[in-house]
Amino acid sequence: MSKLSEPLKQFINAAHARPNTIPAPKTILNVYEKIAQDAAENKVGLPAWLCASTAATMTMNSPESMLELYRLAIKGGADQERGVYTAELMREVGLKCIGFNGVPRTINVLGAFHSGLPENIQSALKERKPRRALTKSNIEPTLARGNSLWDSIYHPFSTKLSTKLAQSHPDLPVHIIESEYGCLFSDPPSTSTASNAAPCPNVGRVLTSIIAVACLRAQSGVGPQVVSHVFGLRKAFEDGTAEGEDVVPGGKWLASNEGSLWLLEQVDRIVHALGEGRGTTFAPGFESAPRAKF
Repeated sequence: MSKLSEPLKQFINAAHARPNTIPAPKTILNVYEKIAQDAAENKVGLPAWLCASTAATMTMNSPESMLELYRLAIKGGADQERGVYTAELMREVGLKCIGFNGVPRTINVLGAFHSGLPENIQSALKERKPRRALTKSNIEPTLARGNSLWDSIYHPFSTKLSTKLAQSHPDLPVHIIESEYGCLFSDPPSTSTASNAAPCPNVGRVLTSIIAVACLRAQSGVGPQVVSHVFGLRKAFEDGTAEGEDVVPGGKWLASNEGSLWLLEQVDRIVHALGEGRGTTFAPGFESAPRAKF
């Protein structure tokens, strides 16, 4: 295989392209602590603010900050079970971020996040097996979960939206509903690898909508989708799907006007801290298009 030229390698990794993940700024722990404090004052539990903060941090491409967030989330509880649960919940959030941010960002951030976890937590995570592998016996339930989640979020416009998406490309709604909503956004059946092992944490319907809002707000440029998922969060409580899962403390308040404003503000805090005023790394700006050196 031919090698890349030095000028090409240098241009790929040029500073203006911001090719790497973002280091954790000195202020980020204070930002997370303030979010946790404000969450407590508004009776928003750890699952909601942790999932929202994880989603925003994943979008901002900062695994070092993810580790700061992890350490804050397990603060005051040093037992391994809590450490494993928190790491698993955060990486489940990171996996779902694929549907909003794309595969490369999740690969890079979750890889670095895992490498920075304590060795005993890494060892415990290695025992987990895949839950989303498709087989002849689970394809139909997976498709059913996807359609159910799609309807829950977009009702009464779910069919109309599918038709509109198909005008853009006939496979667009197929991929979104079957692959994203079926295989990724909806939770597969919980499994454990040993009789004494806790099942993998499910994110659930309410937290999935919170993750969607956080990712899309942090990403920027996708206001219509932010609106859709703000409504999707409300519909979880309107159609009763929220009642079919563990209660998310503060979830119903986050679905209100006041709560949704608070949620967006917390995401903006994280974006401001990690972006240092320059926004996300999706498309860094520069005054003029740089030229490659041959």
